[in-house]
Amino acid sequence: MSFPCEVSAVKRSLAGVKPVYTIAKEVYREGSGLFTGLPVSIKFSPAEEGHGVVFQRVDLPGRPLLPASLQYVQGTPRCTILGKEGISIQMVEHLLASLAAFGIDNLLIEISGPEVPVFDGGSNAFVEMLEEAELRQQAGVRKIHEITAPVYWSQGDVHIVALPSDEYRISYTLHYPQSDLLHSQFYTEVINSENFKKNIAPCRTFSLYEEIAPLIEKGLFKGGSLKNAVIIKEDKVLNPEGLRFPDEMVRHKILDVVGDLFLIGVPFKAHIIAIRSGHFSNNAFGVELFNHMQMESV
Repeated sequence: MSFPCEVSAVKRSLAGVKPVYTIAKEVYREGSGLFTGLPVSIKFSPAEEGHGVVFQRVDLPGRPLLPASLQYVQGTPRCTILGKEGISIQMVEHLLASLAAFGIDNLLIEISGPEVPVFDGGSNAFVEMLEEAELRQQAGVRKIHEITAPVYWSQGDVHIVALPSDEYRISYTLHYPQSDLLHSQFYTEVINSENFKKNIAPCRTFSLYEEIAPLIEKGLFKGGSLKNAVIIKEDKVLNPEGLRFPDEMVRHKILDVVGDLFLIGVPFKAHIIAIRSGHFSNNAFGVELFNHMQMESV
């Protein structure tokens, strides 16, 4: 498996195009990190064409930049971490999922710490930021890659496949045999701004209490609470308000897939079918899909 090169260096012969978008004005929010518990601010700023989506650690000397790209995926320990040259930003996937759904191509994301704020555990806050900032169409267009042959990645009981399609759809099967409440869930959705805002963005990260309790005891998830995560214990949802959807958990898994695959950096159409995937497998599959698109574009 080769590692993806810079997106700008790839020749692409693609069937469709999309308008290029940034935002019209700056927007700012404050929150805290799920893992660190530290307060952190985040600001979206418009960016010129060709800039791409780039994070900037404004709390560090020199305000270093970190592009949202597969080549900078540094780790996937219950989230996706980007990093290079001693700087990193974790839990980028919920933010990137909203950018993917809204078709954002160019954006500067200023962040004052090592972790994107968790907010409510989904993508609602990022959707609100984009709507407040308003999308601004730029002069150019970007080609959309429509794959012509299946692409797959498998490891054990985790499988992801991309099939040719005239739309961007994700179908996900979740399976937790140790939980009667979760057990198996399936959901499928065409990914666009309307569907994402209504059906995917509200869906929060989740965990079985038995899995998360030992990690909390070790000092991880300092910012976690029932305000930003769904916790299931003995087949009961501990959150007082319950679930936002009966199948909120599998919908959140789709949210994660959308965010992780945004790091490919190439707009595409395909039907992604994922079974029990997580951040590690999403990113490994992203490399396979990127390399496949390179070969199709030669």
